[in-house]
Amino acid sequence: MSLTVLSVAYPFAPVSPDPVGGAEAVLAAVDAALVAAGHRSLVIAQEGSRVAGVLLPVPAVRGEIDDAARERVHAVVRATISDVLARERVDAVHLHGIDFGAYLPPPGPPALVTLHLPLDWYPADALRPARPRTFLHPVSPSQARAALPGAALESPIENGVALPPRAPTKRCYAFALGRICPEKGFDDALDAARAVDAPLLLAGEAFPYAEHQAHLRNAILPRLDSRRRWLGAVAGARKRRLLAGARCLLVPSKAPETSSLVAMEALAAGTPVIAYRAGALPDIVEDGVTGYLVDGPAEMAAAIGRAGEIGSAACRAAAGARFSRERMTDAYLARYAELAA
Repeated sequence: MSLTVLSVAYPFAPVSPDPVGGAEAVLAAVDAALVAAGHRSLVIAQEGSRVAGVLLPVPAVRGEIDDAARERVHAVVRATISDVLARERVDAVHLHGIDFGAYLPPPGPPALVTLHLPLDWYPADALRPARPRTFLHPVSPSQARAALPGAALESPIENGVALPPRAPTKRCYAFALGRICPEKGFDDALDAARAVDAPLLLAGEAFPYAEHQAHLRNAILPRLDSRRRWLGAVAGARKRRLLAGARCLLVPSKAPETSSLVAMEALAAGTPVIAYRAGALPDIVEDGVTGYLVDGPAEMAAAIGRAGEIGSAACRAAAGARFSRERMTDAYLARYAELAA
């Protein structure tokens, strides 16, 4: 049976096959899998997004993303969803944004919501939607365990990544990758690398939120020097080379990570992960086998020196066995078919 699925991205970040955010990466992978399987994929996302299916663009915000900008964009998303549902037979709507409650469709086709972020970041009423046929899926068992009583959650659909064909020779630098914002803790990564004089490459961008820009100015830029460098945003082949060539990936998250695509990508590239014990990270990193779980910059600094004790083959084997992108996309396509039946 051919399906038509309407995916709704978080409207303040572009979707592409190699985006900055994990939610956008999951959407892009599922969109590509739908098209490859012969289904129709309609994607509401920020203008400039690159999708395999049909892009229905919403305008990008110019300047700071404040409350007024959010309301303008949410109104466009609501109107676009209404227009699509009025003219198309949609089998399922799949929402990815933390703000999904602002544009949840009216009663009609089943709506699947992927909860990419910590549950306590969502408004409480969003996790108990009054809309019928609305199904909330966490992305990891640890996230599901964190749910408060009364949260109407389905079983987790865990994230997955592609497995590169081979692992290249490692170099001496530590690597950190992600959005530049307080909860990612890259200031701790810089402090840990400086403590053992290890070279560190930090890749990622600060989104145009006031808090993120202030964190970049006050906590990141002052910690840079000739051996601790910020590369800005990286993507595509360059990102894959940097991940694969690193001696280790640092994930000093200060928030309870619901998953970590970048940790999965590092393991798939044969790169050990040194991570804080935040949220799902202990479910991804096997301490002493595929990396190290640490508490604080001092322990992270010591673990950087032991990264060479972790074998690339063990990392790649764990990623292939547990974090397959095909497993993830197959699970979503099966869920769409179940909801449409």
